Amino acid sequence: MNPTLPLAVLLSLQLGSAYAQDPHAHPAAPAHDGRAILTLNPDERAMILDEMRRFLDGVQKMTAAMGQQDMPAAAAAARDMGRKMAHEVPPALRAKLPLEFRQLGASVHGDFDQIALDAESLKDVSYSLGQLSATLQKCVSCHTMYQIQTPELNGEH
Repeated sequence: MNPTLPLAVLLSLQLGSAYAQDPHAHPAAPAHDGRAILTLNPDERAMILDEMRRFLDGVQKMTAAMGQQDMPAAAAAARDMGRKMAHEVPPALRAKLPLEFRQLGASVHGDFDQIALDAESLKDVSYSLGQLSATLQKCVSCHTMYQIQTPELNGEH
């Protein structure tokens, strides 16, 4: 993966590319701090935040494995964050998320699948770290662009 590629918006968090073209997705509302607000019900918000924690846990497992030159373990951790994770998002939640959010989520999941394949075949820690760095830039972009709130947190009743 070329780290100079333009950055998009994250997550997917749990979002497969097959769902990235949903025309029924809701646009995000602007927040006071400039980020777009994604208004989700408490269960949906909890699901997205849980996935983010799973990403963080997976990245920690990957870097620990790479620090030990254990590329099979790094690949396994990356694969757990790949497209198979994307299929866990209920369609109703997927429909609430903006297109850009879903596209970035699909991209991140695809990145982790590619990192897993390359870690297994190339066994090159530096290369895998470069791929991970580029993927994490997408996470940073998403967190810069979006915040997730419930109607109560967003001042709605």
